[in-house]
Amino acid sequence: MRHRVLLDTGPLVALLSANDACHEQCVEQLHSIVLPFLTTWPVLTEAAWLLRSYPEAIQQMFVWVYSRKITVTPINDEATPWLAAFFRRYRSLKPQLADASLVYLAEREMLDTVFTLDRRDFTLYRFGRNRRLLVIP
Repeated sequence: MRHRVLLDTGPLVALLSANDACHEQCVEQLHSIVLPFLTTWPVLTEAAWLLRSYPEAIQQMFVWVYSRKITVTPINDEATPWLAAFFRRYRSLKPQLADASLVYLAEREMLDTVFTLDRRDFTLYRFGRNRRLLVIP
C-alpha cells in the first residue's frame, strides 16, 4: 500500500468521470493507495476546467476535499523562486503549473510517488538532489 501519494489532474478527472478512457484503470489503482491524496489548488483548478461540462463531478471533487479523501496542500509565496526555476529548467516540456506545484510539493514534503497519467513529463522531472518521482499507475 502506498502512503502520501500526490494526485495529478489526469487521474482525478478519470476518477470523477466514468466516461473517461482511464476511469477503470484509475479506480483499480485506488486499491493500492492509502488516502488521503495530497494535491494543490492548481490541480483542482485544472480538473474543474476539464470537468466543466460535468457539474456533478466538480461537486464530487469538493466532497472528496471536504471529506478528506484529498488534502489540498497550500503553496505560498516562498515557492515562487523554486517554481520560476522549474519553469526555466523545463521550458522545452511546456509544463503546467499543476505539474510544477506537485514537484515542488514532493521536494518540500519529501514525497516520492505521484498518481498521474502524464508519464512522459513526470518521468523527466527532477527535484532535490536529482530525485525523481515514482509514477503510478
